[in-house]
Amino acid sequence: MSDQEQPRRPYSEQEPVKYGDVFNVTGELAEKPIAPRDASMMQTAESAILGRTQKGGPAAAMQAAAAQNERAGAVSHADVSDLAGAEGVTVMETDVPGYRIVTESVVGQYAQPTPTAQLSAVSEITIGEALEATAKTIGDKAVDLSDAAAIQAAEARATGSNVIIPGGLAAMAQSAASFNCGIDLDENKIKLGDILTDATAKLPADKAATRQDAEGVVSAELRNNPNLTTQAGGVAASVTAAARLNETATTT
Repeated sequence: MSDQEQPRRPYSEQEPVKYGDVFNVTGELAEKPIAPRDASMMQTAESAILGRTQKGGPAAAMQAAAAQNERAGAVSHADVSDLAGAEGVTVMETDVPGYRIVTESVVGQYAQPTPTAQLSAVSEITIGEALEATAKTIGDKAVDLSDAAAIQAAEARATGSNVIIPGGLAAMAQSAASFNCGIDLDENKIKLGDILTDATAKLPADKAATRQDAEGVVSAELRNNPNLTTQAGGVAASVTAAARLNETATTT
């Protein structure tokens, strides 16, 4: 064995592959080992919505990680993580012109072209359109402070101004979050759909979502979430998916 080679640790001594090693997640979920039943649930949900497990998608990544963890003895074949067992996993699909945005929770969101779409023929997705996708995906979620912060960051990125526009999306979201804090029943709270439906028309200016825009929106949502996580299918996730899709389109 050469000096540069390092002996591999026995499987029993290897650290398990955790959600935070594979996905861009934080908080409690990031420290959970990916278990075989987690991967199986995601594969079932992904296949039900998309027709098959996506090559290189979240379910495939989870299957590979779970298999490694099981070989290492870190988990058993019947194991399921606490969060996946309690929350389950879901796959949702939202159509935007020429594309569909696929939200897979517990883990993330990605975008892919519809079967008839041609990347070169489709306009880039704007921040306003990403906000509208959020309204379609989780429009019945009550607006909270992290949502309002993300919407404010998205509006600032779209308009190029940090000044909150009276009656604009950010102003409405902040008012909604403040109102909701004093309401007990969720059914009486103002929802994201109430704010973000037709978001493009409500913005005085709009632009194609970029990676820098997504990073700004993600940062705003994380800073204002007590669990330091972003909402699956939420504002940050939708802008991130749009930015990734735009980046793919410009490099194809």
